[in-house]
Amino acid sequence: MEILQMAGITKSFGAGPVLDDVDWDVLPGEVHVLAGENGAGKTTLIKILAGVHAHDSGEIRLEGRKTAFRSPVDAARRGISAIHQDTSLVPSMNVVDNIFLGREIAPGGLRMDFRAERREARRLLGQLGLDVDLARPLGDFPVAVRQLVEIAKALVFDARIIIMDEPTSALNDTETSRLFDIVRALRDKGRAVVFISHRLEEIYRLGDRITVLRDGRRVGTFSAGDLPPERLVAAMVGRDIEQQFPPRRAKPGRTILKVRDFTVADAAGGKAWVVEGASFDLHEGEILGFVGLQGSGKSEFFHGLFGALGGGAGGRVELDGREFIPRSPAASIRRGLALVTNDRKRSGLVFGLSVARNISLPSLPAFSPRGWIRTSSEAAVAEEAVRDYDIRVRSVDQDVGTLSGGNQQKVVLAKWLETRPKVLLLDEPTIGVDVGAKSEIYRMMNAWTESGMAILLITSELPELLAMSDRVLVMHRGRIVSTFGRAEATQERVVKAAMGQEADS
Repeated sequence: MEILQMAGITKSFGAGPVLDDVDWDVLPGEVHVLAGENGAGKTTLIKILAGVHAHDSGEIRLEGRKTAFRSPVDAARRGISAIHQDTSLVPSMNVVDNIFLGREIAPGGLRMDFRAERREARRLLGQLGLDVDLARPLGDFPVAVRQLVEIAKALVFDARIIIMDEPTSALNDTETSRLFDIVRALRDKGRAVVFISHRLEEIYRLGDRITVLRDGRRVGTFSAGDLPPERLVAAMVGRDIEQQFPPRRAKPGRTILKVRDFTVADAAGGKAWVVEGASFDLHEGEILGFVGLQGSGKSEFFHGLFGALGGGAGGRVELDGREFIPRSPAASIRRGLALVTNDRKRSGLVFGLSVARNISLPSLPAFSPRGWIRTSSEAAVAEEAVRDYDIRVRSVDQDVGTLSGGNQQKVVLAKWLETRPKVLLLDEPTIGVDVGAKSEIYRMMNAWTESGMAILLITSELPELLAMSDRVLVMHRGRIVSTFGRAEATQERVVKAAMGQEADS
């Protein structure tokens, strides 16, 4: 019997419906994948289930009883825990207090038992393979640790339905495998796990059933074994995608960027350098891929080259034939560098501002020659970007925070392309993006390089790295240890080099 039934669920924000007459059910002891493009309605549906939003019409039944959830706390008390893309954690609170926030251990309701909380927190985190200082503020830890703490918090509530919305986006391969073991163990204990991921391999590693949403409507629910990947993609996007990765046609030209002996200091004050002695050349029209295990220094290198670390980075850099000292992001933008970071929510966008204002921010001097923003020009440029990048918005005045993840990512790309960069640094440009949007981003990358732009690319998805890169540089413990041409780069060789097992090619 279904543990959850949702019938005729409809929800609108503004003029158009985000969910339109959606039927959906979840069985105990299954991993039920919710699939669809960004903006298909997946997040809205699970937020209704988790008590974040109220549905406009329709019916929800939990174990056969008609119900509605007044708040996330109400949903949690009735056995539904959600791990959203935007975590519900408090960075200033320590690890234990975050895990038990809203579910404190207080026998008799009088005094909190801090010792019991610490003991239980240690046990839960141990299940996740995490050993951290429980008294430290959570904000001191990297994103991957915060994600695992969020999962531990869901386990505290002993939920019958656990919702995981892109839970692996900040995890490495080892942490992801550990999470999958936990998900399977929960399923084997009779729990229902609702799982959202844009990575096809994760869907098929975990999923028992798959429900596909498209444009706010339910396309269908399928057994994972009866729905091959090509049919899943077609159901999600409403069309066949002939090639996941378009062929590379750009022909690298003259050297646009020379980097010699580049170093990045350890901001945490640990070891002397997180990047040491990095040297390479980048050519016009080339995509140069960077790969390395977590802690290899690749993202820190991008930030240092962009000037985001100020005096914390240095070396000899030549950009377009002239010496370049990366002192600040503003100076880098003026010289023709742009950086798309791997965290659009924290460092890519300004929530609360409109789509138009976000797109104009890095190019603000061009829109305010006398100190006043020319809003008509700003809106015109934003509307052109919406058309060029197929950004799905009601208006360019819409708060960027209300867009789906894929459309937010397109806004990030649009804002940096508006600076007309010569060199574009892309750090995980397709993270949290559906297969249809990924295909569009790959097409745009090819178009940019065909026009002469050069790209430095970081991606944790090896098929993406190998398909889109003309050359691959491998980093290990802060150093570039191997360089592979397109024909030489294989998954096995790249992984071995990233682990320090292969010399420079």
